[in-house]
Amino acid sequence: MKKVRVRFAPSPTGCLHLGGARTALFNWLFARHNKGSFILRIEDTDKERSTKEAVDVILKGLKWLGFDWDEGPEAGGDYGPYFQAQRSGIHREYADKLIKEDRAYYCYCSPEELEAMRKEARENGRPPKYNGRCRRLSDEQRKEYEGQGRKPVARFRTKQEGATKINDLIHGELSFENSLLDDFVILKSSGTATYNFAVVVDDIEMKISHVIRGDDHISNTPRQALLYGALDAALPEFAHIPMIFGSDKAKLSKRHGAVAVTMYEDEGYLNEAMVNYLALLGWSTSDSQQVFEIDDLIKKFTLGGCSKSASIFDFQKLEWLNGEYIRKMDIDELTEKAMPFISGAGLRVDDRERVKKAVLMEQEKIKLLKDIPGLIDFMLKDDMEYDDRAKNKVLKKEGAGEVLSDMLERIKGLDDFSEKGLEEAVRKYCEEKGLKTGKVFHPLRAAVSGRTTGPGLFVMLEFIGRERVMKRIEDAMKYTQ
Repeated sequence: MKKVRVRFAPSPTGCLHLGGARTALFNWLFARHNKGSFILRIEDTDKERSTKEAVDVILKGLKWLGFDWDEGPEAGGDYGPYFQAQRSGIHREYADKLIKEDRAYYCYCSPEELEAMRKEARENGRPPKYNGRCRRLSDEQRKEYEGQGRKPVARFRTKQEGATKINDLIHGELSFENSLLDDFVILKSSGTATYNFAVVVDDIEMKISHVIRGDDHISNTPRQALLYGALDAALPEFAHIPMIFGSDKAKLSKRHGAVAVTMYEDEGYLNEAMVNYLALLGWSTSDSQQVFEIDDLIKKFTLGGCSKSASIFDFQKLEWLNGEYIRKMDIDELTEKAMPFISGAGLRVDDRERVKKAVLMEQEKIKLLKDIPGLIDFMLKDDMEYDDRAKNKVLKKEGAGEVLSDMLERIKGLDDFSEKGLEEAVRKYCEEKGLKTGKVFHPLRAAVSGRTTGPGLFVMLEFIGRERVMKRIEDAMKYTQ
């Protein structure tokens, strides 16, 4: 196989969303699997909507996901510039070549005339496409139009017979009747290349071997294939990956969670989990493996594993996968990643070891990094807050006050205030009083943590410390009957 060169070419008119991130991932994995090159090209020819801020957000999202690019913005390369707006001179040269060879021509039709053509075609049951009015203009006619101040566009002279066939690496052979295509615009009146023309020219110039993109681009493929032929360039391999839908089978949108990728970082998702989940949207292994290390993904990724059917974005599965990664993460790394969330919640982080121990106690329950402060805050601060369930369902229960009073005395005189010593003392108390452990464990937990769930009771008590445990029990007794 020829040297693999693939590209991800986002438009900086908004943020990097899930669909774009998945396309970037499949290109990146294909390049890494085949020891090829992954190129980042910014398609910023929409001057009104493209912004530097959007470029920055796209780059930030790709970096967070770990998709390093071999050529492109910040990386450089031999085939730049990598911003499409800076390539207008190259596009113009290619357009001039097509016009010179009579494979393209200037069209002077006004927007009103074009709309009249479409309307007439619809009324007569024909596809509303350009009717070729300017295909054979004489020099006199062109001069007349230019004298009227009309600024022409350049149109590609599309074949009107036969079919354009593409062997798609995912969908198989695709066939398009040329008679259904019109003489599409390749240069706007401003001289700016249109999408279909610019992308072909840039892919030729950058020696792109495979075009891997969403299957919403399938309709662009016949026009692009015809351009490759007219420019005497080898056609790249095409692979159109399936769309991503929401749970209601509608196109993915913000209401489904299709927000900027950087928002998932802010919500506390791990980049490893996000990459793993994106890979499962439209691709699978023969054994339906679900959890992958990145090196494993690179090793196993092939276009043959891509589905032809749309994928369903499932928030619950993404959250589950995130929890899987958190549970197996080294505690030092997890604590480091959690620090911005912990400090952002106003908790003290000067004693890093103490914070790490608190995180470790709750590691099995964590699904999102942003959940961590709410799970460990009672262990790191002096002020206590009791949730309604702890107060009404546990502390106000009959007998809770007596249990806490007894526990206060036992803890006060306990020689071994360790996890083991605490458990022995509390269980001994239960035996002496003939109480089930829940009658003692539950009010003790509620009194010390202000909640009904949490880490192991005795390791938690040891961590909080004797003085604070005693004060919390005293404070909680005011809620008992």
